[in-house]
Parts: sequence; structure tokens; C-alpha cells
Amino acid sequence: MKKIILSIDGMTCSACSNGLEKYLNKQEGIKEANVNLVLANAVINYDEKILNVEKIEEFVKQAGFKSLGEFKEIKMESKQKKEKIKFIIFTILAVILMYISMGHMLKLPTIEFLNPMTHPTNYMISLLVLTIAFIWYGFDILRNGYKNLIHGTPNMDTLVGIGVIASLGYSIYNINHVMNLYFESAAIVIYFIKLGRYVDGISKDKTKEAIQKLVEITPNTAIIKVNGVEKQVTLDEIQKGDIVISKPGEKIAVDGEIILGRAHLDESFITGESKPVAKEIGGKVMAGSINYDGYIEYRAERIGKESTISEIVKAVIEASNTKAPIARIADKVSGIFVPVVILIAILTFFAYLLLGQGIESALITFVTVLVVACPCSLGLATPLAIVISEGVCVKKGILVKKSEILENAQKVNTIVFDKTGTLTYGKLKIVEIINYSNIENNKLIQIVGSIESQSTHPIGKAFVDYMEENKLETLDVENFENIAGFGLKAKIGQDEILLGNAKLLEQNEIENQHVEDEKHLASNGNSIVYVVKNKEIIGIIGINDKVRENIKEIISNLNKNKIETIMLTGDNKQTAEKIANDIGITKVIANVLPKEKANMIGELKKENKFVMMCGDGINDSPALTASDIGVSVNSGTDIAMDASDVVLTSNDLTSILHLINISKKTIRNIKQNLFWAFFYNLLMIPIAIGVLKPFGVSINPMIASLAMVFSSLTVILNALRLKK
Repeated sequence: MKKIILSIDGMTCSACSNGLEKYLNKQEGIKEANVNLVLANAVINYDEKILNVEKIEEFVKQAGFKSLGEFKEIKMESKQKKEKIKFIIFTILAVILMYISMGHMLKLPTIEFLNPMTHPTNYMISLLVLTIAFIWYGFDILRNGYKNLIHGTPNMDTLVGIGVIASLGYSIYNINHVMNLYFESAAIVIYFIKLGRYVDGISKDKTKEAIQKLVEITPNTAIIKVNGVEKQVTLDEIQKGDIVISKPGEKIAVDGEIILGRAHLDESFITGESKPVAKEIGGKVMAGSINYDGYIEYRAERIGKESTISEIVKAVIEASNTKAPIARIADKVSGIFVPVVILIAILTFFAYLLLGQGIESALITFVTVLVVACPCSLGLATPLAIVISEGVCVKKGILVKKSEILENAQKVNTIVFDKTGTLTYGKLKIVEIINYSNIENNKLIQIVGSIESQSTHPIGKAFVDYMEENKLETLDVENFENIAGFGLKAKIGQDEILLGNAKLLEQNEIENQHVEDEKHLASNGNSIVYVVKNKEIIGIIGINDKVRENIKEIISNLNKNKIETIMLTGDNKQTAEKIANDIGITKVIANVLPKEKANMIGELKKENKFVMMCGDGINDSPALTASDIGVSVNSGTDIAMDASDVVLTSNDLTSILHLINISKKTIRNIKQNLFWAFFYNLLMIPIAIGVLKPFGVSINPMIASLAMVFSSLTVILNALRLKK
């Protein structure tokens, strides 16, 4: 199964995106297609044995749209300047058209040779020529409306197209009846639709800004070192393994590892952390970081689409294309809304004729109903708010993988935290060694560190750091085995070594006569590592970690918001409870295996709790997957990040509070938008039909199109409030 993101041209409303999505999902070989109206693209999962990209693009064409090829980067709308010039020209033409057609009714000074009473032919020709110009201006609307109608997916353009053609056709038919012409209705409807599209285009560009800034964060060129000589190259020319140079004030070109020098780097564009981060030999650098003060050379590791920035951009795009449950409701409604409106308009037309209102009045009402009911605001209500919120999350160092998370995060009432690397920094240090053997402490650490160096667990890093500080060589390790939730097993020479917790001793039926020593280490908040050589305990090592600086305040804020906090850890209970008491967590579940973590999450969900799990290690992956929302910190392993729904690129758990807050505001905003969109249509359709005519209230197609623009503008402005 393969995945492709295609840029789509020609979508104008939710009925378009919904129709294309339905059409694609019906095709053999397409497992799932999600179409995004705001970003104008489609994420498609397909079977490469059945389909290829060309065939998928053909499906898009058959549905009445155009594929602009595979997504490479988000581009701001390049047509916007050209559209602005066109819009200004047609604004002037619209004023001229309205003056010619209605000036005499408003007792304005009349241009004599265009006077309908004295020069009717000139008057009619001028209106026809100007209207044809507007037909050309809005030809894309008419074309898309026709295409979508014949493909069985009528949309907003279909409504407008039918209305415009009806007005134009009737006016041409009555060309000799000066007072029965409605050319201006057809033209001005197109003008106001184009006005709405122009404003919509500006708003969509604004929603892309945060993502666009990520795309543009990397420099265009870089300096690499070739045989000791500096050479300037473009980013595309950099290959993996190249030595790249960065001087003070320059941006890092690609992800890599420092091999020479030291510097402070600004990584706030990803982490949200404004404070520069110190980097030295062995440190990792990310493309787009700004080098404040040092000369460094780094080896290129991840280039192009593999870079952190590219992965984040792609993840944000894919997240924006997933459908939140609330968005599916709007999609379903707009999917049936257009056909229903067409039916209402037709019934109204014949009802007027049957009531003896005349074809003129029936036609105007028919067009008014079609135009006033365009579901543009309904289509924008959810995707605009979602994409804007995605951008806000990116700015705050929160990478949300699915749109539904923005809807569901506000439901969270229980947050389960892993301890090591989540509540703590995961930068463990060896603080105490209890040695029961006749070998030196450094030799004991050398044995343990050689095995731990092959592990990805934060505990392993503590031993590796100790060995580097004390210049201890790594021993040859054989038969390495990671026993999830228990520890490690390996051979060094002829000796079988076990490293891990007390459960590892039970599993291997090793008698433990050192429980008191374990309690002593645990009482000081240490994690415990038993060292077993050939079934004999030869030492216990206490590893300590620093609790995150602001975690006490974060837990306090969660408790104030009536969100239960739980620590779920594989560490021993005494150590876990000490840390929990210090930071304000009241419930601790300790000594649990990875599978048991997932089971615990399941038990909490059975209690009707909406559970968020926050972790960072391989051991947390089952629990992250089992939770309603899985959150991993960026310092965590790739597996943990793959298993999670949200990645905190800032490594700051304050982002959890931000996420919940953004979720609450996003849902409130979407509900406001949907209410306005539904209320507008429920209010305006009866008025367009003529229910209020007995009370002197009625509207024509021009007012209807202006009202539709106002409806869309209201939704757009409301959604843009989320940026603040």
C-alpha cells in the first residue's frame, strides 16, 4: 500500500471536496482518500499493484477537477496578484454596469446615448457586452458547475451556474423588452462570487503561513568542505556524509552531527524554546536552526524529504487532511444540501407560475434561491478552523498527526505519565554503586556500560556517559537481548550477564538477599539496576534523574482543571511514589511491564475515562497506542513517536495544557461557524422564496450573492481569531 499527496485545482466549496472524496473512495485500488478544501490537496492511500499515479490523476479529472501533480511543498497562491488586478478591473465594470442598468431608476444623471427610453438598442448592447465580459470572468464557475453536475456531484458552482445561465437566457430571449432584462443579475452574481473567492483566497493563504514558514526556514545555499577547501553549493547538491560548515549568524542547512567546534543554536522554530541551546562535538543539529556564536562543522545525515522540517511539514499536511468527526457531519450535510436546494428552487419556480406570479417573478425567485443557498460558509466552517489551529500548534511546538485530536483533546479527564524521560528529563546519572564482587567499580561499570550501550533506554545513556567521562573502553558483547519491561541479557566472554529490575531476578529464579539495599537506594528516588553475573548478584547501581523544572506547576494546573494525573512506570514503587509526592501526582502504578501498561490504560477507559498517555520510550508504545490520545516527547524514540497521535517537539509538558486549551477554542470556534452557516441558510432560503413578501421584505439575486459573501466572510473572520 502506497501513499501520495496530490495538489488539486478547481475545488471551490465543501461539496466539491466532498464529491471528489466520495468519487475517489469508490474507485478500485484506492483504500482511502481524504480531500482538503483549504489546502487544496488530497492524501490518497492506494494499492500500487492495481493503480499508479497517472491513473489516480485520471480519476481526479473524471470527477471534474485537475491534479497539479504530487505535493512537494506548500506554495502561497501565486495567482493572487493577477486575481487582484482582474478584481479591480471588474469592480469598475460592475459599477459601470449597475449605473447603466439602474441609474435611471435612481434618478441619477443619465448618459444620453445609453438611455433605455431614447436609445434602447445601445442600452441593450452595452448591457450584453458587459455581461459577456463577466461571463468570461466567471467562466471557471460555469465550467466547474457543469462538470460537477454531469458527474453527479453538484456543488456551489452548479447552483451559481444554473442561476446565471437562467438569468442570461431569459434576458437574451427578452432582448427586445427593455424593462424585462436581467443581464445585471447574471453579471453581479458572478462579481460577488468572485469577491467571495478573492477574500477566501487571502484567508486560505493566511492559514498556510505557519506551515509556509517551516518550508522556508532552511537556507538556499550552504558551504561544504571538499578536500579541505570550502565550496558553496545549493541544498540539492548536499549529499549524506558531506561535511557542512556553519559560521555565526548562519542557518543550519541539513540535519546532521557536529564533528568540530561548538555553538549556541536557536531551535525555537521547532521546539518553541526561545533560549539558545548549547551544542558541541557529537551534538545533533536540525536544518533551519540559527547559529548564534560559534564555528562548527557537521556531517550531513538527513537531507531533503528526510529532514526533521520536511517530516513535520508532511505530518501537518496529512493531519490537516484527516477528518475530525465534527467535519464529517458538515461534509454529509453539504453533500445532500446542493441537490435539495436545486429541488427547492425548481419547486418554487413552478409554484410561482401556478400562483399566477408570472415567469419573470418566478425566474428571479428561482435564481435568488439558488444563489443565496450556496454552501460556501458551511464548507469553510470546519477546515479553516482546523488548519489555523494546526498552525498555532506548530508554533507552540505541538505536532498533531490527526485532526480528530483537536476535537478530542478537550474531552481528556485523565492523563497518564511515564516517569523516566517524561516527568523527568531522562538524563540519568549514576549516583551510587553497591558492589558485592571483588572487581573494581570502574570494571563493574565497564561490563554494564558495554551492554547498556546497545540499548535505546535512557538508563543506557547514563552508563555510556560514565564510560566516556572515565575513558573506559567498550567490551565485546555477544547474544544481546532486550527483555522488555525487565532489563537486558548478554554475554561478555564466557560470562552471562543480566541487567535489570527485581522482576528480572524473579523471572530467572535468582535469590535476592539485597532487598534492604534496594530500599535504601529507592528511598532517595533512584532507579535500580541489578547486575547479575552467572546467576549471582554482583552489584546494585542507583541511577537518578532530574525532575522537569516546571512539572509541579503543570500537574497543579491539570488538577485545578479537574484532570486526574497518574504515574505509570516500570520502576519500583518506592522510587515512583517519592517523585510523585514531590510533584503532586496522587496515584502511582509501578512495577508494570509494557503489556501491563496497555492493560492499565484499557482498565481506565472501561471506567469511562477519556485517557491521554504521555511517554517517550519503546516500553510506552503499547500504552500510547491503547490510549485515546497518545503523546510523545521529541526526545523519545522513533517507535514511541510513531505510536503517538501528538509529538511535543519542544519537550515541554506545558504543551499539553496548550493542546487542551487550543482544542477547546477550536471546537467552540467550529460550532460557532457551523451555527452561523446553518442559521444563515435556514434564514435566507425562506426569505429568498418570498415568505416575507407580504411584510414588504424580499431580495433579488444581487442581494442574495452579497449576503452569501457576507456569510462566508463572517466564518473566515471568526476562524482567523484562532490565530490569536
